[in-house]
Amino acid sequence: FHNKELRLVFRKFRLNLGTIKTIYAVGIPSIIMSALVSVLTFGMNIILKAYEPAAATVFGVYFKLQSFVYMPVFGMNNGIVPIIAYNYGAGKPKRITDTLKLGVIGLLLFQLIPVQLLGMFAPTDDMIRLGETALRIFSVSFVFAGVSIVLSSGFQALGNGFYSMIVFIVRLIVPTLPFAWLFGIIGGVDCIW
Repeated sequence: FHNKELRLVFRKFRLNLGTIKTIYAVGIPSIIMSALVSVLTFGMNIILKAYEPAAATVFGVYFKLQSFVYMPVFGMNNGIVPIIAYNYGAGKPKRITDTLKLGVIGLLLFQLIPVQLLGMFAPTDDMIRLGETALRIFSVSFVFAGVSIVLSSGFQALGNGFYSMIVFIVRLIVPTLPFAWLFGIIGGVDCIW
């Protein structure tokens, strides 16, 4: 297929350093945020395995289950980024309230039927014992996480990838690993949850 109305002449293409800088200002923080999720998971697995091997398995199951709650949030997130970018600063409070509703639904599911959710992963008795408590405690964060995801997306859409990364780090990395380690020393696995 050849489009006769559009003719590209590659020798006239020029790199625009301003555009490249803008791309990297949003892209590099996104890469760092993706890598930090792996760092968080690795760190939590080390901490949890020190107390009870089944706890690391429960943490892995939690990550899989939380995706059912977070996938709609990330879907809305991906939708809100271009909307904010194209409508610079046009407030979309409905997106935030929709995200909060999804967080509440996830919270209720994890509170009311944690054993059934764990049952999808052929759990051992230790997994059920640890996981029931863990899912109920973890789920409290869903509502707050939804808000921070929307804020992070807003910063990213406005070309402030660095601020987006800071929100992510402050939400996930800074409190999680040091407190998990400290709480493990103080009270074991249930305290880590």
